[in-house]
Amino acid sequence: MKRTVVMGCVWAGLVFCQAGRVTCDEGPATGWTPGEAISRLKEGNSRFCHDHCLHPHEDAKRRAQTAIEGQHPFAAVLACSDSRVPVEIVFDQGIGDIFSIRVAGNVCGVDELGTIEYVVEHLRAPLVVVLGHTECGAVTAATVGADVHGSIAAVVEKILPAVHQAHVAHPELHGKDLVPCAIEANVWRAVEEILTKSSIARHQIASGELKVVGAIYDVKSGQVNWLGEHPKQSELLKNGHAPRTGPQAG
Repeated sequence: MKRTVVMGCVWAGLVFCQAGRVTCDEGPATGWTPGEAISRLKEGNSRFCHDHCLHPHEDAKRRAQTAIEGQHPFAAVLACSDSRVPVEIVFDQGIGDIFSIRVAGNVCGVDELGTIEYVVEHLRAPLVVVLGHTECGAVTAATVGADVHGSIAAVVEKILPAVHQAHVAHPELHGKDLVPCAIEANVWRAVEEILTKSSIARHQIASGELKVVGAIYDVKSGQVNWLGEHPKQSELLKNGHAPRTGPQAG
């Protein structure tokens, strides 16, 4: 017997309308340009830093609207799972505003990349932010060579190339002194993964519909330091593979 199956969770826009066949309900574009999306996040973070939060889109009306009309986030943010970096709060946004992708060390593996491709292709978000943060435990563990066990080791291993890049750029720094540079290099590496491994993202960038930028959140001040687009973005987009030298961190 054939059965119709509906998938929930973040893939609510994808439904099996026939057995073995998947269709996409893309919905309307957000109407935001990449520049406008960045400005909106900057304004929200400024309010957060100065304790002037508006707490938008947190009421029953917003819940009902997004339940009926679906989600149309104006930005996707790949951030660390650290409890001190609650993405919507940091940017003073609410339900349906940000597509939040969180994983230890804000690394970009196949799961994270597939999720990013979903939000930029099917939800038409015009902006992707890779958001690192100060005092990152995962990057610190990778930098100082901490003794980790279980599956944590696999996460740390993904960060080691960024640590190497930071060390090459700053050979005078070692141990904890290198951590801030490694945090920035780790942001750039995730951006590289998006630019080089996602033809969907590259197409959207080429058409001017999408920007991918890096940023670092300060857990003490609450301020987001915007790094902008990858310094080698043109080269990465043209070649379709990362040079793995990365921009200098620090």
